[in-house]
Amino acid sequence: MAELYDMREEAERVILVAVSTDDGDDTEESVDELAELVKTAGATAIDRIIQNRERVHPGTYLGKGKIEEVRERAAELHATGIVCDDELSPAQLRNLEDALQIKVMDRTMVILDIFASHAVTREGKIQVELAQLRYRAARLVGLRNSLSRLGGGIGTRGPGEKKLEVDRRLIHERIGQLKSELENVKRHREVARQQRDRNCTVSAAIVGYTNAGKSTLLNYLTDAGILAQDMLFATLDPTTRTLELPSGQKILLTDTVGFIRKLPHHLIEAFKSTLEEARYSDIILHVVDVSNPQMETQIHIVYETLRQLEITDKTVITVFNKMDRLTGDVILRDFRSDFQVKISAKTGEGIPALLETLEGILRSRKVYLEKVFPYAQAGKIQSIRRYGELLSEEYTEEGIAVKAYVPAEIYGSILQG
Repeated sequence: MAELYDMREEAERVILVAVSTDDGDDTEESVDELAELVKTAGATAIDRIIQNRERVHPGTYLGKGKIEEVRERAAELHATGIVCDDELSPAQLRNLEDALQIKVMDRTMVILDIFASHAVTREGKIQVELAQLRYRAARLVGLRNSLSRLGGGIGTRGPGEKKLEVDRRLIHERIGQLKSELENVKRHREVARQQRDRNCTVSAAIVGYTNAGKSTLLNYLTDAGILAQDMLFATLDPTTRTLELPSGQKILLTDTVGFIRKLPHHLIEAFKSTLEEARYSDIILHVVDVSNPQMETQIHIVYETLRQLEITDKTVITVFNKMDRLTGDVILRDFRSDFQVKISAKTGEGIPALLETLEGILRSRKVYLEKVFPYAQAGKIQSIRRYGELLSEEYTEEGIAVKAYVPAEIYGSILQG
């Protein structure tokens, strides 16, 4: 009888490694997050080692003694690799691999790996591949060692091993090709945005820390049917849906990729076309996970990322989400936003207050109109219905008496007659 072989890929067993340069820093919390990232990428964190140093070692990330400790611990626990909590320079990657003789990864590689496995649309895949190639181009030597040492796992998804083994010239050619494809996507988005502007459609971008509940909120409001899982970066590709408010006003909602501390600059650069949805939106819905102990830090990181992306001067609604998980009294406030609402996207608690806030913002952007239109101008009522908010219409001898809110852009043309 033929033997049966287990073809499943063995899960990577990794040690998490970090450097703390200040007693009051958030290294512990950052490593907790790294453990979540590693889990999402399909590996198991079996230990963590944090070194206290005045600064990160420029050549090897860790000090000599700590490298020896990591090497012994890796052998003792049969670790398949280590993951460093910062982005390593090509020299640090190469020197650590030479010293430890096991696979060395960094936070950026793990995040890129998760993105590669979660990208669904063509645009998402282009952006991930572009970020991966930019990252790998400078690290071909060190990564080649890793690949020969370990056949699969973190860092080998996405474009695949073959692309890693080609020379820099081919990688840069591929980067040029991908950038050109992204330009086409950008042009397409620009056309869609211009169409929205012509239709006087208000848009809102849902932003927030990864796993804050952005997709769950969009699903609840619009039945979008997006994958909403309790994991980091479950949603990667932006989804836009129309939300009809109780008054009949419509708004476009776009779910964007989640933010995270130490978000790799390769990713911010590559995902600019996606993140531009937030830049060109009228309203920012900032979803915050109130059940996360790191809530304040996460709020700060989201605002910092928005600042890096030059997304300013927007109407911001802070949506304190997951209220159903909150026990006890917690003071919830965000002085940097214009409005705050408390909701649970899972149970629907607080959703009416959110819709009311959106109604108020949309109404504040419109002009109140009270006018009697001759029956010959009945077509204008259709324009009001389409672009504005029709409060009442009454058919009289003189014509149609209308009370409505209309966008300032069409107010003049509606009055002309």
